[in-house]
Amino acid sequence: MSLINDDRRIDPRIKAIFGALPLPTSASAASREALLEAAATPEAVAGREFLKAFLDGADTEELITSEGLTVTEHRIPSAPDGNTINLRVVRPEGDETLPCVYYIHGGGMQAMSCYDGNYRAWARFIAHQGAAVVMVDFRNALTPSSVPEVEPFPAGLNDCVSGVKWVAEHAAELNVDASRILVAG
Repeated sequence: MSLINDDRRIDPRIKAIFGALPLPTSASAASREALLEAAATPEAVAGREFLKAFLDGADTEELITSEGLTVTEHRIPSAPDGNTINLRVVRPEGDETLPCVYYIHGGGMQAMSCYDGNYRAWARFIAHQGAAVVMVDFRNALTPSSVPEVEPFPAGLNDCVSGVKWVAEHAAELNVDASRILVAG
């Protein structure tokens, strides 16, 4: 394992907080089944639970309040598979038409969820800047998000594309300016 401090790409401010943490390294996997098996070990599950608890610590009202915001949840179909994915919309209260940030959570399309605490807080922060935030919770390739299916690439990407198309098609209902949708993540 190497350390975050050893990676020149990482911002020095991040290194100051997380610099002593080891970065996992991995060799090429023998198969997808081997990856799924490794992700199901008690150690891997414990690691994910620790990370989730750590990320959930960022979701406090003291850090960024939910006052003045509305949060809605949408379950939508995804193409081409016909599966269902979740979208979370966070926006300032009211019916003003706003620009939209369509946010794709981190985790390499294999892990994590837009419902993790750091992303919940991030959505509130962006919404307080005057934008609607739509966060897509797509199928991961290794561990489940808020949807139970775990599928290989390009399933998660298909879900992300389906979600942004749905937002554009339902912009009036969401009070989103369809000509001002920014994809980030």
